[in-house]
Amino acid sequence: MILKEEYEAFVESAIQRLCENSRFPQTAKYKQHGSISVFEHSIAVAYTSCRIASRLHVTVDYESLIRGALLHDYFLYDWHEKSKEHRLHAFSHPQKALCNACKDFQLTPKEKDIILRHMFPLVPVPPYYLESWIVCVADKICALQETLRLKEGSIAVDFK
Repeated sequence: MILKEEYEAFVESAIQRLCENSRFPQTAKYKQHGSISVFEHSIAVAYTSCRIASRLHVTVDYESLIRGALLHDYFLYDWHEKSKEHRLHAFSHPQKALCNACKDFQLTPKEKDIILRHMFPLVPVPPYYLESWIVCVADKICALQETLRLKEGSIAVDFK
């Protein structure tokens, strides 16, 4: 089991590295759910993924788990705007996110699978790696909390 302080340091370090040499900071200008940006959502998914892995006492590749979580929605457009390019956003954005991530980063097979499969079951092929399953679940938890505007201390799911 990894301690909260350890994975928090891993997440913060990964965010810093992604912000230095990529378009990752651009995700802050796009809304995801409610008033939450894609940037904030991706960070929440990374932390939630780490909490899930830690609480379940499973052995995971935390570097791939965190990077995959941070890049899972790296599609770089406002999906709320009406456009033919992203009218089927829920189904197509994992491929767009993966394409963008591959342009900016060297990705491991796990990171690619996390990005490509995080929308299961809307994407028909299930995640292959444990890390991919964890991010898939964490993404849904965070999306639900953000969509319903659940605050800490309310009925929100907390894996601390």
